[in-house]
Amino acid sequence: MMGRRTVWWRAVAAVGAALCATTALPEQAAAAGNPDPYAFAEDARTVEGTPATTGSVRLAPGQAYRSSLGEDGKLYYRLELDDSSHAYVSVTAVPKPGTTVASTEGVKVSLQDADNHRCSSETSRFGPTRSPRPVTAWASREIGSDPYMCQGAGTYYVVVERVGTVTSSRGSEGQETEGSQGSPDEGSAWALELGYVLEPPLKQTGSTKAPETWNSASPQGISGDAERRKGGTSFATASPVAQGVWEAPGGIRPGGTLYYKVPVDWGQQLYVTAELGSASSDSDGFVGSALVMSLYNPVRGFADDVTSGYDGSQRSVDLKPLPPVRYTNRFALSNEMSAMRFAGWYYLAVHLGAPVADRFGDGPFGLTLRVRVAGTAAEGPGYLGASEPQGVFEVTDEDWETAERGPESGAEVDEGSGYSGGGESGGTAGSGGSQASGSTQGLAAHDTSLKLVAVGGIGTGSVLVLGLALWTVMARRRAG
Repeated sequence: MMGRRTVWWRAVAAVGAALCATTALPEQAAAAGNPDPYAFAEDARTVEGTPATTGSVRLAPGQAYRSSLGEDGKLYYRLELDDSSHAYVSVTAVPKPGTTVASTEGVKVSLQDADNHRCSSETSRFGPTRSPRPVTAWASREIGSDPYMCQGAGTYYVVVERVGTVTSSRGSEGQETEGSQGSPDEGSAWALELGYVLEPPLKQTGSTKAPETWNSASPQGISGDAERRKGGTSFATASPVAQGVWEAPGGIRPGGTLYYKVPVDWGQQLYVTAELGSASSDSDGFVGSALVMSLYNPVRGFADDVTSGYDGSQRSVDLKPLPPVRYTNRFALSNEMSAMRFAGWYYLAVHLGAPVADRFGDGPFGLTLRVRVAGTAAEGPGYLGASEPQGVFEVTDEDWETAERGPESGAEVDEGSGYSGGGESGGTAGSGGSQASGSTQGLAAHDTSLKLVAVGGIGTGSVLVLGLALWTVMARRRAG
């Protein structure tokens, strides 16, 4: 009888252990850490920047890359260019959620030749929202822009550095440590996404003068019922939209950034209005820089942005009228006009500052976009060859259809998602993975959770059935 009891209790223990292990699956998955706050391109290769030009890794055009940049860091990457193509490099810096940032902090991207001549550079800062969010800057090598520098074939260097750092980094125990250099392990590093695009030369050289006149009047706003279209959490997962009124199904939360993209062909103009809904709480106050909407061109080059305050009442902001997309816009002195030099997908990044939560709660807050694409599509300038990657500077019938109907799969994320500043993100900056995240977990994590719940449910049922069977067998043996 003692032997039978021992067998019985071992069986019960095994069943209990299996039941506990099965029901703990979702909790263990949640405890494993949240996905990254920015959905990196799925095919992005992880590379390490070097502190000097010697030994720097070579980037290939058309390939996306992941890297990381420590506090007060400065990194180099290498390009090998010919003497005819225009080269564009964009860098998106992604600090961890909950990181303290100053308005003056940001990322600077420069492109230099082998003799330390700077071809171009740009700095992108977090600005008055003081909200940790993805910020993007670009640099370029343009043929014909300078008769003496950065025109020949050879080795060039991309330089990525943090600027305006005035805060101390976070230590391993969550405490602030003065004078820390910062590293991916300390949580002070920013994850980086690098993009590299080559634009071929023209078949025939045309005018090198920017247009002097264009329609700069604001058109009548787009009206009508809004269609629901979820925003992405990165350039790679930006949700396509066409002309019309679009509503984010889950709204946007403080600290969140939602990405959309609009096809704009040669000769067309883009107008966008963003509307932030009223707060549902009775809280009062005012946040001076709450909503930021930024526009980027097909190579992720900055074109324009607009900022609005928020007092709990509905607010709207408009991008200022920009010129029609023309090849010759690149010769303009204005950065905004110069950026409108390509046909292709133009990106909108809409960010709601984290300080909004202190005044009006965690939300979500309603977000509506009114998009107008004016003008008839014109012929392109006539390239000699293809871009790398292909199709960057064109708009196809499929692009128009995708913008109208939305993506079939892959680019949508969960409702209410975005770049949430509400807590520390699991994982190491610059580590592998391409899941979106935010105030809720991203699509991939959501699917994984559902699978775990399903498996857990099936496993739990199986274990219970097994337990009943063992109970019956033992009871019969005891009765015998």
